[in-house]
This record gives sequence, structure tokens and C-alpha cells, in this order.
Amino acid sequence: MLKHPITDIFFDLDHTLWDFERNSALTYASIFEIHGVGVNLEAFLEAYIPLNLAFWKRYRDGEITAEDLRYQRLKTVFDRLGYTAGDELIHLLSEAYIDQLSTHTHLLPDALDILEYLQGSYRLHIITNGFEQVQLRKLRNSQIAGFFQEVIHSETAGVKKPHPRIFELALDRSGAQAACSVMIGDNLEADILGARQVGMQALHLHVHGEAGYGVCPVIRELREIKNYL
Repeated sequence: MLKHPITDIFFDLDHTLWDFERNSALTYASIFEIHGVGVNLEAFLEAYIPLNLAFWKRYRDGEITAEDLRYQRLKTVFDRLGYTAGDELIHLLSEAYIDQLSTHTHLLPDALDILEYLQGSYRLHIITNGFEQVQLRKLRNSQIAGFFQEVIHSETAGVKKPHPRIFELALDRSGAQAACSVMIGDNLEADILGARQVGMQALHLHVHGEAGYGVCPVIRELREIKNYL
């Protein structure tokens, strides 16, 4: 269980509130049609989803740059599918994806209801490793930006979750105390263990099938937050 009193709640954005997989699939469907990419979308996404998560981990760990992430996730999937795509096309698709992704606005089930439920009792914030301008557009276009007092990006902090500095910056900017704060996110390493190492509490939205552990309470749907807050 969580320890009260709790004053501040920090959310991850992608895969936690904003439905990344659904919005990403819609974006690829659109840009593949526009640019005449002849791959089966279902086969592409089946390969892309786990590879994208793996490349994000490498980016989070500082092993690759943002440019490498955007290029290699497409190059690798096209190669696996046996689809010939030159560098010019890959770079074009990469830019088109970033431009269009935030125009899609699907949230995870119960996301809006939970934000409305929490906002009267807690101060709400975002901590995200996503690219700053893209994440801000997602929040605005999905009409949830107004729920959050502080939005902390890895580009602003100069480090990515789970580095303690990004959580410390979030606490400093929000004026929150770690022991009275809860981090809610989908990524065990970046969100949960990162928050716990600076003394924050946490709720893990368990959507990626990690092995069981006893670090914090686990939820499988956002509406379960009401059981704790």
C-alpha cells in the first residue's frame, strides 16, 4: 500500500496515459500510404513494437542517439521483413512519423476519468523521456495539458529516467517532498526503480509483462489507481 499523506502525483506519458501503440499504428498507416511503402502494416507492427522498446532502452541507457533511435528502428524492421528501403526513404519516414504522431489523440482507457478524479486532491505532473516538442503537442492535442502543473522532459533535465537527477529536478520544480509523492508509469526500470531510488513512492502500470517483484503496488488498469489514492 501507499503511505499517506500524499500531495503530488507524477505520471509518465507514453504507454501510461497516452495510448502510444494505437496512435503509433495510426501514424504508420498514414505515412506508409502517403509515401507508397508496400509493407503489410500488421507484420510491420508485430516486428516494430518490441524492437522500438528495445531501441528506447538503448537510448535511455545512453548507448545510441535520438537520431540513431529514429533511423535504426525503421531500418531494422524493414531488413527483417525483407523490404528494400534506402536511407533517403527511411529518413523521410522518420521525420513524417515525428511530425504526425502527436496529431493522434487516443488515451488509454480511463485516463481522462482518473485525471479528473485526482486533480481535486493532488497536484499532478509529468516526467517523460520523450522528445520535448513532441510530448508537449501530445498533451495539448489530447486536451490533457491543463491537468499538469509541471512537465519535466529528459531534454530539460539533461538525463533520462531512471537517472536520479530527472526525478530530483521534478521534485524541486514542483516543490514536492519525495516521501509524499507517487510516480505512476509503465516501465519498471525507468519509472518505478528510478523513482524509488530518490525516495518517491510508486504505482506500476504493468503492461509489458515484466517478472514479478515487490518494489511497489502493481495495477493493470488505470482505474485501479482509485484503490490507492
